Amino acid sequence: MEASETKPIRKIIHIDMDAFYASVEQRDNPAYRGKPIVVGGSPQGRGGVVATASYEARKFGIRSAMSSKKALQLCKHAIFVYPRFEAYKQVSRQIREIFHRYTDLIEPLSLDEAYLDVTHDKQNIGSAIEIAKLIRKAIKDELQLTASAGVSVNKFAAKVASDMNKPDGLTFIGPSRLTIFMESLPVEKFFGVGKVTAEKMKAKGLHTGADLKKLTEAELVKYFGKIGRFFYNIVRGIDDRQVRTDREAKSVGAEDTFAFDLTTEDEMIAQLEKIALVVQDRLARHQLKGRTVTLKIKYHDFKQITRSHSFEEAIDDLDRIESAAKELLLSTDLLDKKVRLLGISISNFGEISFRPRRREENFQLKLF
Repeated sequence: MEASETKPIRKIIHIDMDAFYASVEQRDNPAYRGKPIVVGGSPQGRGGVVATASYEARKFGIRSAMSSKKALQLCKHAIFVYPRFEAYKQVSRQIREIFHRYTDLIEPLSLDEAYLDVTHDKQNIGSAIEIAKLIRKAIKDELQLTASAGVSVNKFAAKVASDMNKPDGLTFIGPSRLTIFMESLPVEKFFGVGKVTAEKMKAKGLHTGADLKKLTEAELVKYFGKIGRFFYNIVRGIDDRQVRTDREAKSVGAEDTFAFDLTTEDEMIAQLEKIALVVQDRLARHQLKGRTVTLKIKYHDFKQITRSHSFEEAIDDLDRIESAAKELLLSTDLLDKKVRLLGISISNFGEISFRPRRREENFQLKLF
């Protein structure tokens, strides 16, 4: 009787560049090195948002998506630099070329991070740890930048590992450590666990993977919905997701729910400017352009509408994203309206032939 075939243990690497935008700025401008650099909108005027911050700035509590005014309050001597997305895209392409020396199974998540499957590497090195070391060395030697890497048998463990010894670190979680690692992981580290879910878990006495592991799959689904099945498997180290070279986003967007309802046009436009910058940043990270801009509005009574505008060509520039969102906003009835949420998304990335329409037909209203 023939022995049953066993699947080879997968070798997955997650590479995450360290403070990518800020590091590129510091590399290209020696005057910025060792200084607290904030890449994003200016704190002067309205709507500046932090895209990323150097590690020197992070020591003051500055984080991405924070308002630039707040960042300036935290660090009075911070240096604000407007994003140079074309420069970041070029560096990202160079990083991707380094990846391809070892494998073609690459799944980019953004400009500055990606999964690599090196189970069968192109140079027959055999060791995922050694490949991760070679990639990090090439990035440092050739591009004068640093990257952190996580190495493990699945995507989830590799991604968590890459964040454990930042910056410029490498962490390996092998098969023998996987069970203990998952059991010791705080619930906040699991995919799909935000603030609300984390609070819900802790209220039930669930603080770590070991706590989640005590529940049945049916109990996890009952408490947390469909994602409960993912929790059930992942705490046991089960993650069969493949590294997908054909990963495709359907839309890219951002939204914000406000602490106080917005009641004036100026307040709404100021918030749209902040959101538009975040959207542009995410488009750049995913190297995407889209033809359709969609505005989402939720009023104080939770009534929600969306309005969309389609361009003839795909866009990714801040000016047109902002202007389209503002025009869509102004096309609604703002009189005596209180707004609790605004969102902007970009879609229609495919190369689809565009049939010009009259301007008024480019707006679509959906009521929910």
